[in-house]
Amino acid sequence: MELDILLYLGIVAFFAGFIDAVAGGGGLIQTPMGLALLPQIPVSSVIGTLKIPAFSGTAIAVRQYMKKAKVNWMFFGLLALISFGSAFLGSYTLTVVNNDFMKPLLLVILVALWIFTYIKKDFTRKAITEITDRQKYVWGVTISVVIGFYDGFIGPATGTFFIMGFVFLLGFDFFKASAYAKLINLVTNFGSICLFLLKGAIIWKVAIPMAVCNGLGGYCGAKMAILKGQQWVRYVFLFIMFVAICRFGYEVWYN
Repeated sequence: MELDILLYLGIVAFFAGFIDAVAGGGGLIQTPMGLALLPQIPVSSVIGTLKIPAFSGTAIAVRQYMKKAKVNWMFFGLLALISFGSAFLGSYTLTVVNNDFMKPLLLVILVALWIFTYIKKDFTRKAITEITDRQKYVWGVTISVVIGFYDGFIGPATGTFFIMGFVFLLGFDFFKASAYAKLINLVTNFGSICLFLLKGAIIWKVAIPMAVCNGLGGYCGAKMAILKGQQWVRYVFLFIMFVAICRFGYEVWYN
């Protein structure tokens, strides 16, 4: 592994951790850049490796959000169990899919997510004010199954999807939704990591330095989000994501 590639990956990991802690979606930067900078490595190995820095950044960020939001641990435990199984299954599915199919599919998904992020300017407000306990559990389980599988299979913007689900379907405020999203994202990452460990698909000499950088970015981002909110980072996020998609698109088109 060339030193300059590791340096670039470390910078990418820091910004991904920072942005993920603020508004979710750090994987939209980390995944396409990781795939673009490591084109010779199978997609499943790249994504498996990126789960390690994603886990470290989320773990550090969640400590900051836990100071601002209370968590129903029984409710979280149910969602965590379901999310773990869904992510494990999603990652297993990824390991049996061909690279020739995965890279163009990822490019299409990333472009769609960029457009969605650009259009959806504000999802930090509460969308509903009342919800029954039954509705809360039904929507919570649905979110865990669908987004958990997505995180294991592909991953980018998982945190954003969890936040949006908790805000629009469960009526959580931004900080409470972020706390739950970060906690459950830890579980889905762990489910994926377990599968990739069993498959021997993690490249540790890449994963460990990226984990340190992502963790530092997650700490700085969570501090900044709590102090100033998350809308200011949106334009930076869209720009960096656009550059990453263009670089990954070049790789897909010409290879």
